[in-house]
Amino acid sequence: MTDMNDFADDTLILPGDGTWADESEWELDDLEDDLDDEDRPLPVLAVVGRPNVGKSTLVNRIIGRREAVVEDVPGVTRDRISYEAEWNTKRFMVQDTGGWEPTAKGLQQSITRQAEHAMRTADAILVVVDATVGSTTTDEAVARILRRSKAPVILVANKVDNAKLDSDVAELWNLGLGEPFPISATHGRGTADLLDTVIGILPEKPRDPNQFTGGPRRIALVGKPNVGKSSLLNKLTGDERSVVHDVAGTTVDPVDSLVELGGKVWRFVDTAGLRKRVITASGAEYYASLRTRSAIESAEVVVVLIDSSQPITEQDLRIITMVEETGRAMVIAFNKWDLVDEDRRLQLDKEIDRDLVRIQWAQRVNISAHTGRAVQKLVPVMDTALNSWDTRVPTGRLNTWLRETISATPPPMRGGRLPRVLFATQATTRPPTFVLFTTGFLEAGYRRFLERKLRESFGFEGSPVRVNVRVREKRARKS
Repeated sequence: MTDMNDFADDTLILPGDGTWADESEWELDDLEDDLDDEDRPLPVLAVVGRPNVGKSTLVNRIIGRREAVVEDVPGVTRDRISYEAEWNTKRFMVQDTGGWEPTAKGLQQSITRQAEHAMRTADAILVVVDATVGSTTTDEAVARILRRSKAPVILVANKVDNAKLDSDVAELWNLGLGEPFPISATHGRGTADLLDTVIGILPEKPRDPNQFTGGPRRIALVGKPNVGKSSLLNKLTGDERSVVHDVAGTTVDPVDSLVELGGKVWRFVDTAGLRKRVITASGAEYYASLRTRSAIESAEVVVVLIDSSQPITEQDLRIITMVEETGRAMVIAFNKWDLVDEDRRLQLDKEIDRDLVRIQWAQRVNISAHTGRAVQKLVPVMDTALNSWDTRVPTGRLNTWLRETISATPPPMRGGRLPRVLFATQATTRPPTFVLFTTGFLEAGYRRFLERKLRESFGFEGSPVRVNVRVREKRARKS
């Protein structure tokens, strides 16, 4: 059998009839240029600064919605949390960070390390200073680090709510980061001009497409209220890290802990239980739901806990769907296994076959957070899910597989014509996303077939896989 690697990069497969087409008919670069923005990794803008200067307020202003949690006390934001933003048709990721402090200890030291990682890996950096206070020794320490940054840096003077305060901005020149940009994140003053400047310095492609590298792998524990998330975290840490009570909704804020399992350190985040109608929540419950969603989006693997002693509920399925849509690797942990008898096990098997058939790829494990039964089994399934989430299939190997698969099972006819799959590429990982360039539309059933065959051939246990289609019409030959 001929291997794809035996051919030059300007040769494309036409799997429908086994023939070949050279670059005079189809150009590889042109096909790859057809990747939609949604398939490409986005450049990253990090928002950094000392505590309580308004970083999260600015992030909310940039993304145009209130997702980053804002309170009048410092230290609310702890981790690097990423949000997708768009300005003047350019899409990018905004990374909110905790307050940076040079002499931090304990938890604050971990927060500072997360902020420093954002500075090292971002494609552009906004360093926020409170203009009403002026530059502090902490601001000066941040500036010394950022003056050595390889990424472009914009100095943002926040809380300039009116023109009378513009004179207070001038003294920030002494930070050595260039001209300070006066804004009011709360009122929106100057933020449009700031964003115009930001998109002018952001590259088209990220410097580091893998935004989650560095530090312990992040695991979010999610599920409906009172399913045992806090009990599991306490069992893993061997400490009463989270408050546990029979009353549902005890946990409000995400609680994160470093846990050593299987010879490596993991960062587990306990989250508030997600209720049926988050959009109708108010007050503390509303903010708890926002933080839970942010924890899912900033995680690498999400462990969805389900009470195995009770029937699988519609809310369980909603949570699974939400995790799947975020593109995170997933493990389904059936908790409270110590309460399951033989009859319940048989019934649960039927519920899994009926309700979880569309996510058969998700890793499953039966545990008891109360007794500690099988909690160590989480390690291999999380490892498998992460490896799948990070997997990249070489283009040559992918197209060899594609030719063999489509030759054995061609796509269904559409409008009397057989669509051809010209070329395939893996656009990104996390989750693995594949783009097929075709001469015609591929039915949803056939795309699911290709996804299933991808899993059989390359693994991807525990990770969602996305298969997108780009239809290209054949161009006229050049004269």
